[in-house]
Amino acid sequence: MLKLYFLPGTCALVPHVALEWSHLDYQAIEISREEIKSAEYLAMNPQGQVPLLVDGDWNLSQNLAILDYINDLVPEQGIFGRDAIKDARVRARARQWIAYANSDLHPCFLTIFKANKMIDGDEAQKNLIQKAVANVIKMFAPINRRLAQHHYVAGDNISIADVYIYVVLRWAEICKIDLSQYEHLPAFYQRIEADTGVQAALKTQNLL
Repeated sequence: MLKLYFLPGTCALVPHVALEWSHLDYQAIEISREEIKSAEYLAMNPQGQVPLLVDGDWNLSQNLAILDYINDLVPEQGIFGRDAIKDARVRARARQWIAYANSDLHPCFLTIFKANKMIDGDEAQKNLIQKAVANVIKMFAPINRRLAQHHYVAGDNISIADVYIYVVLRWAEICKIDLSQYEHLPAFYQRIEADTGVQAALKTQNLL
């Protein structure tokens, strides 16, 4: 059985949904911020982070790698979108937006969440957060433009890339970042949240 270690509301929600979509036998295991720094967990994932996927005696970290692995186990389930099953360009487009969320948007939120660990002084931390918020707002512009043409970022069908965008939108809401200038984001958010697999993962993580 696959095991997914997660912290509620983190980017681990993305592979959690992928596992729901996969219909593979798996167990979602909530872990605390203290436990991910324990010797036992660090032996599995030296980075002390989530998500972590365990398959028997084999461990895999990093969202992109985990999502690719799940997709390779059950390519017929269309983790990267139904059209991606037979279309390499659709798969690549989904991966592009996963990478955008993971490598561009995600680090900005880390700055917002952990400014006090990055720089000393209240004023300096405030300025750092303001710059990160401004960057987040700018980075949602290409997503909004894409959604002006498609219901989903990779094309006509939902993909796991949409779930990653949904997760960072949740963070923006938590941080009270004003994205009201982007008219296509609210409906997109509702579409993704209404998905059965997303709902199941949210309930397991006590986020609903």
